[in-house]
Amino acid sequence: MTDHTTPLDATDLPGAVKRYLKAHNEHDVSAASTAPAPDATVVDDGETYEGIPAIERWLGRATSEFTYTTTFLGAEHEGPDRRTVTQRLEGDFPGGTVDLRYRFTLHQGLISHLTIAP
Repeated sequence: MTDHTTPLDATDLPGAVKRYLKAHNEHDVSAASTAPAPDATVVDDGETYEGIPAIERWLGRATSEFTYTTTFLGAEHEGPDRRTVTQRLEGDFPGGTVDLRYRFTLHQGLISHLTIAP
């Protein structure tokens, strides 16, 4: 099997991905919600959130339910419209530490789909 990924530095990520990650890490729901397309979907913890209002509600819960910090571990370019970012979260949630992969699909400069999973 051939690996078709290219490692990326955080500075090489598309603008929408950088904007989302920065805002999410700063617990800024309104800034984070500017990165997804109006009809975007997010899949996190087995739940799917469709459209900006649902994504904003999810972001609000995700940023207020627990206290955590994030550390960028790496990123990969997986095609013209796909990037995966790995971050370590440490905080007061069950387990205390987890490495999460944020799998972004982009369309016209915005995030059209995001899946977050270990």
